[in-house]
Amino acid sequence: MNDTISIFSFFSGSGFLDLGFETTGYKIAYVNEIFPPFMSAYRYSRELLKLPSPEYGYHQGEDADVSKLIAGTPAQRLNELVKDSRKSNNIIGFIGGPPCPDFSIGGKNKGHLGDNGKLSASYIELICQNLPDFFLFENVKGLWRTKKHRLFYESLKIKLQQIGYILTERLINSIEYGVPQDRDRIILIGFRNNFLKDIGIKDEFTFPWEKYIKHPQNKVFAYPWNKCETFKEDSIILCPDNIPQELTVEYWFRKNDVLNHPNAKHYFQPRSGIIKFATIDEGDDSKKSFKRLHRWRYSPTACYGNNEVHLHPYKIRRISVAEALAIQSLPANFSLPENMTLTHMFKTVGNGVPYLAAKALAQIILDFFDTNKRLTKD
Repeated sequence: MNDTISIFSFFSGSGFLDLGFETTGYKIAYVNEIFPPFMSAYRYSRELLKLPSPEYGYHQGEDADVSKLIAGTPAQRLNELVKDSRKSNNIIGFIGGPPCPDFSIGGKNKGHLGDNGKLSASYIELICQNLPDFFLFENVKGLWRTKKHRLFYESLKIKLQQIGYILTERLINSIEYGVPQDRDRIILIGFRNNFLKDIGIKDEFTFPWEKYIKHPQNKVFAYPWNKCETFKEDSIILCPDNIPQELTVEYWFRKNDVLNHPNAKHYFQPRSGIIKFATIDEGDDSKKSFKRLHRWRYSPTACYGNNEVHLHPYKIRRISVAEALAIQSLPANFSLPENMTLTHMFKTVGNGVPYLAAKALAQIILDFFDTNKRLTKD
């Protein structure tokens, strides 16, 4: 499409999802992140990558009504920004993944009643108020697969359909797009019915969910991946010939030159327990905590908060921020500011949408516009 697509981003974190859209040709017009350290990291990375500055909006008040936290920018100002963008004949897209611990199977499980759960409803409310031409909503699979959460999720969809959105959804796994990580997420995308009619797309359309899948799950998980091997510091193990090397953590560690990355030295130094680090086999990720990655395998879901500890395959330490960014498939020149705390660094990395998955989703939406417009003209 030749039209400018202006993206309004919510729960932006340090900008992984936004970067995927931006490098695919979208314009990031507005960024909303309610946690100041993440917003600072977002600004830092954009300056580092020499990307243009969008309008920023975030909220710093700790005691504010949680339903209003999302807005950051007053609702009226946000509405004005959307209207101004429309005047330039821009297509408007809202993208965001509200914080998800309340829906996570391994999280707090408070659902829509938890503070984070309420933010999902607030995001949908913002969509209803501003009526973007399309939106993307990303969340954990617990929202989709857990019975009580699914009822809440379905109620959000009904609300969107009632105001004129046509919806399409898919449970994706980031590994499908070349990310060295087993990470399931539900993606809900909606298009305003009137917008589709305006650009010549009929009600019955084809959405190309599978077009950019490089590694179908049924094939990926059927490969003879290495299981566990006795840990030995700085050991050498050659990559097997019968696996896709580009889906392994070691491939990405080398690709991103993690030992010379600005965040190479950013990892937690344990006060105790380092002896335990050496007792865990390379590739043993069977426990909730103290998972040791296998160099020639993909990583479990990048989740580094609370007690989730991921150990380096062949070093007696936890993985570094540089290595975590590589596992999230970020470009080698993406980094986080040195003055950010380690806790915040790992949290923002774990919260982010893997870059290659973000790029694929952005491209799928572009292709949907192009393909269906072309079909309606033929």
